[in-house]
Amino acid sequence: MLKGSYVALITPMLASGEVDYAGLERLVGFHLEQGTDGLVVLGTTAEAATLEREEQLAIVQAVCRQVAGAVPVIVGNGGNSTKAVVEKTKLFATLPVDGFLTVTPYYNKPMQKGMKLHFEAIAAATDKPILLYNVPGRTAVDLLPETVAELCKVANIVGIKEATGSLERLQDLKDCCPQDFSLFSGDDGSSADFLLAGGHGVISVTANVAPAAIAAMVKAAASAEIETCRAIDARLQPLHKQLFVEANPIPVKWALARIGLIASDFVRLPLTTLEPIHQAGIEEALHHATIDF
Repeated sequence: MLKGSYVALITPMLASGEVDYAGLERLVGFHLEQGTDGLVVLGTTAEAATLEREEQLAIVQAVCRQVAGAVPVIVGNGGNSTKAVVEKTKLFATLPVDGFLTVTPYYNKPMQKGMKLHFEAIAAATDKPILLYNVPGRTAVDLLPETVAELCKVANIVGIKEATGSLERLQDLKDCCPQDFSLFSGDDGSSADFLLAGGHGVISVTANVAPAAIAAMVKAAASAEIETCRAIDARLQPLHKQLFVEANPIPVKWALARIGLIASDFVRLPLTTLEPIHQAGIEEALHHATIDF
C-alpha cells in the first residue's frame, strides 16, 4: 500500500531554460536526507506539459538512477488523449519506476463513463500500480466517488490523489473503496485534516521546501498524535497559502531559489516568473515555517 509523505517534485531549470540536471540531483538528495517517503516526477508541479519527451525520459532515468530503490518513484503520465497516454505509459514502464500518477483528462471534459474507460485502458497497458489524480480546479472535470468505486476493481489501480480539498469527498471515498486503497491528499492547505480523517498520505507541493516538516506531520497523524500534527500544520499554513498566490509551480520555484536549493526560478512559457509583489509574503511564510536562508 502506498502511503506517507510524497513530494510533487519541481523540475529545476537553468536561466537559459534547459533542465538543470545537477540541480535535480541536489533536490533528490535533499529529499532522501529529509525523510520524504516518495517522489512524484513529471506532474503538474514539474511543468510536464512543457517538457519534451526526451527530457521527460532523461529526468525519470536520472531520478531512478539516484534513488536506486530507496523510495518509490511515481511518474505522472496523464494527458487528454487516451491513445497518447497509453503509449507514454508503455514507454515509461520500461524504466525502473514504481508506478504512475494519472490525472483526469483535461480540456475535453469527458463524462464519467469516458473517464472510467480512459483509466481502464491505461491500467491495461502496464502491470505497475496506478494512482488516479482528481484535480477539478486544473482539469474542469471531477472524478466522482462512484466512478472511483468501479475503478477500484481494476487490480493495478491502487489509490487516488484527491485534490478537491473536501473532507466530505474523503469520507465518500472511504465508504466506497477498499481499506487498502491509498487515499492521498493533493491539497496542502487541508492535508492535516485529510490525514486526521483517515487519509493515508499526501502528495505535496509544500514538501519541495519543507520536506521534513511535511513528513513529520504525516507520521504524527498516522500515530494519532493529533496535537503534534496540528502544531506542525499551523506552522506550515502560511506557506501552503503563499505557494499558491500564483499558478503552481511559479511560487514554489521562487521559494526554492530564494533558499538556495536551486540555481534559478525559471519557468517555461506560458508560465512567467513570480511577480515582485508576492515575494515578501513568501519570505515571511518561509520564516514562519522556520526555514533558514
